[in-house]
Amino acid sequence: MNDNKRLLSLDVLRGFDLLMLVGLQPVLRHALIELDCQALNDTLLYQLDHAEWEGLRVWDMVMPLFLFMSGVTMPYSLPKYRTLNGDLRVWQRVLKRFALLFILGMVVQGNVLALDPDRVYIYSNTLQAIAVGYLLTVPLVLYLKPWQQLATIFALLVIYSIPMHLCGDWSAQGNFACMLDKAVLGRFRDGSVLAADGSVQFAGWYDYTWIWSSLTFCCTVAFGSFAGYMTKNGNANRAATAKRLFVIAVVLLLLGWFSGMVQPIVKRIWSASMVLYSAGWCYLLLAMFYWWIDVKGHKRGWEWLQYYGCNAITAYLIGEIVNFRCIASSLLHGTEQYLDGWYPVLLTACNSLLLFFILKLMYKHRLFLKV
Repeated sequence: MNDNKRLLSLDVLRGFDLLMLVGLQPVLRHALIELDCQALNDTLLYQLDHAEWEGLRVWDMVMPLFLFMSGVTMPYSLPKYRTLNGDLRVWQRVLKRFALLFILGMVVQGNVLALDPDRVYIYSNTLQAIAVGYLLTVPLVLYLKPWQQLATIFALLVIYSIPMHLCGDWSAQGNFACMLDKAVLGRFRDGSVLAADGSVQFAGWYDYTWIWSSLTFCCTVAFGSFAGYMTKNGNANRAATAKRLFVIAVVLLLLGWFSGMVQPIVKRIWSASMVLYSAGWCYLLLAMFYWWIDVKGHKRGWEWLQYYGCNAITAYLIGEIVNFRCIASSLLHGTEQYLDGWYPVLLTACNSLLLFFILKLMYKHRLFLKV
């Protein structure tokens, strides 16, 4: 295999992440709510929801894995493109990708489609976190050696942590990152409204942060790019590469757990401890998929996950923007009288299936949205 050729495990793992986001979790969550089984609610349903503040649940891992996987592919594409086209062209391509991802993020969560200027929010979406993390990681991949990349990641974690410890506290509305977002974004921060007297009022329920967290978004993407460097250059001995990925996973999980004693693990502010802890799980998942598919050679039967993995941005955009439940409701509304509370579960399942078949059709015809 050519060293620059992406491994099957990368697309499959990305597909698994997108399947969780737009397919499996919505259906499972609706079904578990309808079942109303206390044992399942305390275990599976608990893991399929976000942590209220501190801690990291399974559902909290979807976004970090998305950012991480966006970094994994960078060593495969950027250095080669730079060699063939030069620095100017590569930065033109990078800035174009950044702009498209940022705009698409506003479309998904910035309420752009509402056509209401008062509901436009600038920086509030996963795609925008990927865009910023990608932009900040590019110079690391292009101009730094691997050990320098790791040193930069930990330096950024320290820089992020200093004002977080010295200014404010670790509460949802009292942390430095939240205060910075309110000061910089103002009316354009998600959850804000412009009062009659011209002042900006911030909703107490909105506690995600973006500007200061951009440093740690970069760290998550950069951890992914380092993993991509390992898989790209580890073809000569893939078994050894898988072992190294496992070792790094354990080290990062331990670092994340120990640092969590000093700095809480909070996904909503993308804390440094959360970066380390979530990166450990990302490395562990990548190691497992890489070992099973690319080391052991179990490559059959994964095509259905590639539907999601090879069109990840399309899956995310359609899954977040387009509601196919109206189609299912038009055809299956007669079943509502028999299904009672299970009717919404049916509609959600049909929504996920229609998205699956769209992605399958695109994959079969080699139609891939490239950003």
